[in-house]
Amino acid sequence: MSPKPLVHFDISERKVLLRSMDIFIVLFTLSIVGIIFQFDYFQINSNNWVWTLVLVVYLNVFASIFELYDLQKAANFEKVVQNVILTVSVTILFFMLTPFYTPSLPENRLQILFFFLSMIVALLVWRYAYITLISSARFYKKALLICDVTELDIMVNALQQADPNYTVVGYINTGIIEVNPDVISIQEFQPTNLTETIKEKHINEIVVASSATRNNKSGELLLAQLNALLIEGFSIRDYTQVYEDITHRVPVHHKDKDFYKFFLFSRSNQNKFYLFFNRVFDIFMSIHGLIVCAFLIPFMWIGNLFFNRGKLFYIQERVGRNAEVFTLYKFRTMAANAEKNGPQWTVPNDSRIKGFGKFLRRTRLDELPQFYNILKGDMSIIGPRPERPVFVRELSEMIPFYKTRHIVKPGLTGWAQVKANYGGSHTASLEKLQYDLYYIKHRGLFLDFNILLKTFSTVLFFRGQ
Repeated sequence: MSPKPLVHFDISERKVLLRSMDIFIVLFTLSIVGIIFQFDYFQINSNNWVWTLVLVVYLNVFASIFELYDLQKAANFEKVVQNVILTVSVTILFFMLTPFYTPSLPENRLQILFFFLSMIVALLVWRYAYITLISSARFYKKALLICDVTELDIMVNALQQADPNYTVVGYINTGIIEVNPDVISIQEFQPTNLTETIKEKHINEIVVASSATRNNKSGELLLAQLNALLIEGFSIRDYTQVYEDITHRVPVHHKDKDFYKFFLFSRSNQNKFYLFFNRVFDIFMSIHGLIVCAFLIPFMWIGNLFFNRGKLFYIQERVGRNAEVFTLYKFRTMAANAEKNGPQWTVPNDSRIKGFGKFLRRTRLDELPQFYNILKGDMSIIGPRPERPVFVRELSEMIPFYKTRHIVKPGLTGWAQVKANYGGSHTASLEKLQYDLYYIKHRGLFLDFNILLKTFSTVLFFRGQ
């Protein structure tokens, strides 16, 4: 029999646990407080089930926006305190502003304060218990990596940085090159005693990144042990699958060996039902976006007149779907002569972007004219950000499969914009490409909705430029 690994929680299990327990602990606490203090503002019973449903919906939506289900932030209690206060404050505000579906304000306004404090205390107590117990080292998922040691550092860093509860305890080298053990921080294991290694190190799963081995004998031995473990129910997964599940990116650095897997990206354009509603949503949002844009134009014109001193609208060529070039419109955020020496990457704290331009970029107000591009059909609300032709040519030569991102329409916001750190460089472009390819591969209504929620977080916390 294969060894039994210690209990662990996958990413999806932890997120479901957080959401379900948030709802349970809030409703349970409000019920107890209502009984003890005889409050009549919020009561949980069959007559007022709509109140409960509305509260649960608001709590889930705003908890997502304020990143209570970001596992890295959920493991940091200081971040949790901040996000819980923001979530509860906005949830209660919206709850009180929809009186048709929620109770009228009580005569004793002190009940509102108790309502507010009860939710905050309940969530903070539960989240502290989560960090202390569930997010502790005893529940970390421990993996053994089978790979070519020359790719080890990239693989381990990507997995462990994305999930604070995932740790690679060791590896089996299938490559030809031997590496000094002092250079690598994790232990190397031999394929001769795989079952004993799993039992001793309490390993939960084996991740296979390379099936090549240094000699046929060790390869046959490793394959035999993996087959035996697989038959007995032990978790053995492909590195690409694990990488996508944990990081929500496609491992471009590993795809050169398996280029055929990119054929999967063509399927995202075949669902006509999804594409129809996607276009309807684009038209609906672009009309409303252009109305807001028209209202703000006088204020933008005044700000641009004093600070940027160039044409209000910045017009630039970008590469869109099927690698076709289109004209993109933005509000100007730089001076008119910002690129007198030729096209340049925008970098953090770029000296070419002054105070008013920084404000527009931080709030994403400079992107509002792109609703015209969306209405025309050049862009969509959600998709990879369109890049300039000169940078596309440059990046296509340096990064494998860069042009694959042109399978779909570029977007006003996207998976890379809400997940990746801001940066205008080749390294940042590689990271964004991984997120873009993940979106193209998995795009659908649920992922689009998730991106919209995370876009609110990005704007609220002024990330990027």
